[in-house]
Amino acid sequence: MTFDFDAAVRAPFRMQPGLRRLAAGQAQLTPLDPGSRHQREKLAVLSAFWPQALLVRPAFDAGPALAALCRHAVDEHPDAWAWDGRRALALRLGTAAGVDGEVEQIARGRFGLGDEVSRCLQGLPAAWRLAGLLSLAFAEDLAIVDGNDGSIPWLAVALPSHWAPEEKIGRHFAEVHAPVADGELLRKAGDSLLRLVTGSDRWERFVWNVTDQPRLHAHPARVDRLRWQHTAVAEAWWRTERQTFLSLPERRQAVFTIHVEVRRLATAIDTPARAAALHAAIASMSEAVLAYRGLTAVRTPLLDWLASRS
Repeated sequence: MTFDFDAAVRAPFRMQPGLRRLAAGQAQLTPLDPGSRHQREKLAVLSAFWPQALLVRPAFDAGPALAALCRHAVDEHPDAWAWDGRRALALRLGTAAGVDGEVEQIARGRFGLGDEVSRCLQGLPAAWRLAGLLSLAFAEDLAIVDGNDGSIPWLAVALPSHWAPEEKIGRHFAEVHAPVADGELLRKAGDSLLRLVTGSDRWERFVWNVTDQPRLHAHPARVDRLRWQHTAVAEAWWRTERQTFLSLPERRQAVFTIHVEVRRLATAIDTPARAAALHAAIASMSEAVLAYRGLTAVRTPLLDWLASRS
């Protein structure tokens, strides 16, 4: 797991930026093995629902940010990614995609029929095929943050956590976080946060929740609106995100990466200390935060379950 439990799970619980600097050499991208869980879910989403996952504000040019991300991917994972400035090759997938939208099957894939990735990319508009290959080669979902106007003008998000990417595209940072319960700290920190993440340093933060469904892809249009109707607390899931920012200071932009992971709650909360820490955090949540995170209906049984393990 890339999630730092001790850094993220604190009491009293607060909705806040929670940024920390990345250490030198610490990776921001996670290469996917062919046929992995993340890759299978992303393939399904990009094949069936790509207009809800791949979004750009009219006239925005994502090319420089994608090129910087491709160079960074080579630096971090030369065994998984190659880039010549015009064409990328996902070495583990045997598939290449160029900035012109050309897709090439270099070698037969190692799962399914062997051409799942290239067939998925061919089904995307040409302008999205390089981003699609990045999405299928790495676990992280991607976004571009523009410090010039405070907006999010570009998204490649196949695995959202109960939010709809199509409702966020092109909006200002403050607007994106307006629905966040007790999120005044996030909203007030908006301008300074944008200056930080589009500056010269790299940053990371962590997000977590207890959820009633196991899929990585949790777009609100494809999860049960009646939460917790079919899942007991003992069968619940631990959903986490590691978010990082790869800055492009010369353009006042940053590539925002989101690595979602979902595990059985009972597996993730595997020590009395973790159970006690999570109990304290959830017990300190306001009614507004509980409702925002979908936990109102299960607060009492969840706290009882955690208390029994602490």
